Amino acid sequence: MDVEALRTFVAVAEAGQFQAAADELGVSQQAVSKRIAALERHIEATLLVRTPRGSRLSLDGQVFLPHAKKVLAAIAQAEQAVRPGSRPLRVDVLNRRIAPAQAVYRFYRSHSEVELDAVTLSTENAAQAGQAVLEGTIDASFRALPAHQVPAGVSTERLLDAPLELLVGPGHPLADASWVRPTDLTGHRIWIPGITPGTEWAAFYQALSESFGLSIDALGPNFGDEVLMDALADSAALATLVGSGDRYVWPQSHDLRRIPLHDPTPVYPHVLLFRNEGQHPVLTALREYLRATRPPSPHNMWTPDWVDRRPDDHENRDAPGARAPHLGGTGS
Repeated sequence: MDVEALRTFVAVAEAGQFQAAADELGVSQQAVSKRIAALERHIEATLLVRTPRGSRLSLDGQVFLPHAKKVLAAIAQAEQAVRPGSRPLRVDVLNRRIAPAQAVYRFYRSHSEVELDAVTLSTENAAQAGQAVLEGTIDASFRALPAHQVPAGVSTERLLDAPLELLVGPGHPLADASWVRPTDLTGHRIWIPGITPGTEWAAFYQALSESFGLSIDALGPNFGDEVLMDALADSAALATLVGSGDRYVWPQSHDLRRIPLHDPTPVYPHVLLFRNEGQHPVLTALREYLRATRPPSPHNMWTPDWVDRRPDDHENRDAPGARAPHLGGTGS
């Protein structure tokens, strides 16, 4: 059914004259007549009866009019729902416990007037998330995506670096250290359950393992964060890695220790992906907030070579292990 014909019918019904409806719609009277004739042919019923004084609704027209108005109202609501600024900003934060989710939450707390929807596309890799941004399924996504895999029409900005920390139980040999080097972890088992093959975080941990000779694995089923915390608390050998801005909770009796990594500091770079065109107006405010609140990058920092560097990066590129072997985007 032609929406413009439906709109024209309602205009004629309310104005009572074809010419008045034409003036309201900004078209000719002939165009109005053609639209009404086409609509009547489509529904196989006479909707309007011409009279010397204009036109009036037929019996069928009287029945049809309220339904036509409902259809036009529904169309107007649908258009309004997707108009920029009329719906919540939809951001993929990957996981609700990690740094992007916490940063977006802080933004929301400081901008309570905005409408925002945080989602977790945890089963999609970075390339799939980039495609979702391009197609408009989401407005933005935090990912670590090699530059050559960014879809045409999508922009990136590295806005959130998460320095890694070692998380261990009280019986672990490194439990009382104030900080450790990545190379100090050689020979220790680092368990990160839930590493999905083919994802950018799998590629990140592969690069980290190769650069510092670490043993990082995701062996065994992933029963969730609570089980991981229980395992760390009970083990004198098991460790995991978390971001400094990640929010994990565990019983006080577990006595888990978060130990910073330095010399160099491995950093997981959360890059924001967003469309070049048709950007949600709240996205500008979010980007400005993240720029204003992000801490400076650590000195002597390590990230994989395939990650875009921030303009203010001051990494010591001559530090041992400061650069990862180029992976060509493997796993993203």
